[in-house]
Amino acid sequence: MELSNKKCVPCEAGTPPLGESEINELFKEIPTWTLKDGHLYKKFKFKNFLEAMKFVNAVAGIAEQEHHHPDFCVHYNKVEIELWTHAINGLSENDFIVAAKIEKLGK
Repeated sequence: MELSNKKCVPCEAGTPPLGESEINELFKEIPTWTLKDGHLYKKFKFKNFLEAMKFVNAVAGIAEQEHHHPDFCVHYNKVEIELWTHAINGLSENDFIVAAKIEKLGK
């Protein structure tokens, strides 16, 4: 099933983070994202501040729906997003699911 059609499942402490082969496989669905300090990362650029904030608000809606919240930073018309699963201190499928849903917004 395509990542953007999946729903996040709560991770509990003690759940192992994804391994390198699993991460590489999941990256195939979000090829424009990268790893930054072990987190999924992407920078989006918009026409202006208002468009960037509309995007951030849409991301907030996804995050609330999935109960999985990214970190983001807004620099006028640029938005940087980082995803990782705090409870396991690493990447889970949830991070890739949310990234895939965010990717659809940025298109």
